[in-house]
Amino acid sequence: MKILHVVPFFSPALGGSVEVPYQLCKELAKRGHQITIYTSDYKLDLPYVDSLRGVRVCSFRTFSSWSNLYITPHMAGVARKETSQFDIIHLHHFRTFQSIVAHHYTQKYGIPYVLQAHGTVLRLVERQRLKRLFDIFFGYRLLKHSARVIAVADLEVGQYQAMGVPEDKIETVPNAIDPSQYADLPDRGAFRRKNGIGREEKVVLYLGRIHKSKGIDLLVEAFSGLPGAGNNARLVIVGPDGGYLPQAKEAVARFGVGERVMFTGPLYQRDKLEAYVDADVYALSSSHEMFPLTVLEAWMCGLPVITTDRCGVADWVKDRGGYVVPYDPAALRHALEMMLANESLRKEFGEQGRKLVLEQFTWSVAAGKVEDLYNDVLRAKTKVAYGGTFGN
Repeated sequence: MKILHVVPFFSPALGGSVEVPYQLCKELAKRGHQITIYTSDYKLDLPYVDSLRGVRVCSFRTFSSWSNLYITPHMAGVARKETSQFDIIHLHHFRTFQSIVAHHYTQKYGIPYVLQAHGTVLRLVERQRLKRLFDIFFGYRLLKHSARVIAVADLEVGQYQAMGVPEDKIETVPNAIDPSQYADLPDRGAFRRKNGIGREEKVVLYLGRIHKSKGIDLLVEAFSGLPGAGNNARLVIVGPDGGYLPQAKEAVARFGVGERVMFTGPLYQRDKLEAYVDADVYALSSSHEMFPLTVLEAWMCGLPVITTDRCGVADWVKDRGGYVVPYDPAALRHALEMMLANESLRKEFGEQGRKLVLEQFTWSVAAGKVEDLYNDVLRAKTKVAYGGTFGN
């Protein structure tokens, strides 16, 4: 198949959702498909792009990143010439300039597309009025005209349905990771030595964007409630500022745990693995989250997970790879206290989580499901072309 993936930005520094098209395209190319990516040059990570062997990547100049639309007018000219050459198109994210352009030419040339919103389909958190305007002019048509939409968890299935997408049009394909990247983990202790953390101290790790939706203030409050204010524990917050760093630091000061909380900024590759290996528990306190890759990464490093029940991955975490708690500081504090006090429990959850990833959450498994989805869409298109109807 000739497949086009449309991605608004292409840098891992902008969030884990970039890793999904990266790994998916990499795996599909291995399977013999011809893959092209359209993206913007907004904070484009050229080494990251260059490492994607066998995939053609077209980046277009970003004239404006206003309201996260990443406006790339030159994409329209290329799409006009090339869209008809593709068998199927895969749109990543939802409210983007790239989706608008791709939608226009898929309709013009009759090319089917699938849409993967990566948890962005509902109007949550910020810019809600602008999102509503986008939906009125473009969003509802994007959903209506898509051949299928991809959800990563039951939580996202419900979000698509809330936007009017029928259930039989929604396919669930959980996120995944590449296990080979965790075959040679760093020795324990490197991250602690670099950051002055003692061997006897317990480390609670958060890794991800520092954003309002991540519930970092909730995590700080829960941490501050540990016995002795966590005298034998450190809270390590790893990740780039997603617009909430000042508020997160203010929460640390407000709860009086400044000496026990560390902000490292973003970490990548080996440095990131060192943080996972040296932690005792990974905590994800998001107010809403679909299927964060960080949970899978933590499991592959043998780390147990605590997450809130507002995360789509909660059904897999619960009683298998960690604890699931309500979005409440007391509940989160209690889970942290129990986990930090029980080494055998931490080891058991970490081992179960790793086994779960290897069985269900590899890119080989995910790409197979997406490939089957593409084939189903193209078979349905063929039936329509020969006088049939979808589903017959």
